[in-house]
Amino acid sequence: MLYRKIMESLVKWKDDPNKRALLITGARQIGKTYIVRAFAKKYYENFVEINMITEPRAISIFDGNLDAETLISNITAYVSRPLVPGKTLIFFDEIQECPNARTAIKSLVDDGRFDYIESGSLLGVNYKEVRSYPVGYEEQLYMYPLCFREFAIALGVQRQTFDLLEDCYNNKKKVSDVIHKKMLEIFRYYVIVGGMPAVVQQFINTNDIGDVIKIQRDILKLYRQDISKYAQKNKIKIKDIFDNIPAQLNDANRRFILSSVSSTARMERYQESFMWLSDAGVALPCYNVTEPRTPLQLSKKSNIFKLFLSDTGLLCAASMENVQFDILQGNLSVNMGSILENVFAQQLKEKGFSLCYMNKKSLGEIDFILQSGKSIIPVEIKSGNDYNKHTSLNKLLLVDEWNIRKAYVFCKGNVLVSDAINYLPWYMIIFFVKEPIENKKLEINIDI
Repeated sequence: MLYRKIMESLVKWKDDPNKRALLITGARQIGKTYIVRAFAKKYYENFVEINMITEPRAISIFDGNLDAETLISNITAYVSRPLVPGKTLIFFDEIQECPNARTAIKSLVDDGRFDYIESGSLLGVNYKEVRSYPVGYEEQLYMYPLCFREFAIALGVQRQTFDLLEDCYNNKKKVSDVIHKKMLEIFRYYVIVGGMPAVVQQFINTNDIGDVIKIQRDILKLYRQDISKYAQKNKIKIKDIFDNIPAQLNDANRRFILSSVSSTARMERYQESFMWLSDAGVALPCYNVTEPRTPLQLSKKSNIFKLFLSDTGLLCAASMENVQFDILQGNLSVNMGSILENVFAQQLKEKGFSLCYMNKKSLGEIDFILQSGKSIIPVEIKSGNDYNKHTSLNKLLLVDEWNIRKAYVFCKGNVLVSDAINYLPWYMIIFFVKEPIENKKLEINIDI
């Protein structure tokens, strides 16, 4: 079984005495159903799974009254076995196909006899109108493809190795050459395999990159089919944007240029299509900001952005021929900058960062401008051997009014601190985390 850290969130949810229903969403093929089954097997005596696509008859459970007694009677009759209160998890998979099931969650949670998890692909979770959303009765949990740490665990990296690496990260110590070399090798595997569970499992089973690419291309084909199924309008525009992502990222400045889709394209006509891909979890927009100040949202330019794919392995499969061979040979410097940036966009998004970059004529381009708590953190991703050359980053640090005191360069080199620049190996993204938001209680004293 592949380790997925979302399991820890599921256990925490189960132990909450005031739990609501849990809606797990995310892109297609990232292992939502698999993780719920594994969770139920380990933590529940009884498990009921109802898939609204493979079992269309189940939709009729929610055709009549949506009170708890009627619904539970219908569910019990449908599964033909008794349900044990307090020891049963009921799982509604592909819930987007049955809007009434979303509405029914309120009365089921109020009833309190059973625990409920819903799951649905973001490609379709909102494509049918829901009469009444269960506001206050449903907790949402977003799931991503395997991150690099999960991938490394799947390939056999041990807890002691992670502890050693974390110590090097925290104390800015050089990683031993043997471990450094091995982790770079595993990272290169991650670049081409990515984090789609079926792909990762196939790689572990066979080590056959040809098999890996075949599964990745099947997933890309499935995404295109789902656009046709779930997009209620702008299907052609959405497909054009999706198919153009690899070529756009391979361009020198990575910015998505609409004229490549159509010479007459205008942003206002395509904005909804971009947002559909983003909301579906298929694409990750990274917006240009005019200044590196908090809050970044105030200086974000929503019409200027890069568009990354949600999984680096899928990008490789959709990109140039034999790119996988070049990467495995350690060649991440020739036309690979875009793929490497995509890897980090994927990791940063999974860690909760809003994706932004900055491109100013006076400075040049900074790959990522991140907000962590009250701090702004510039991040550069370097694919070649000249990772200590970063003119734009140097210029940015010299601007006194921005008051930026620390920047990061992720590269193939070892851990090194030089003035304000922290050089980190690519694999150290595992430990790069967002500063948690402070929870402060407000003392309110109103005298009347």
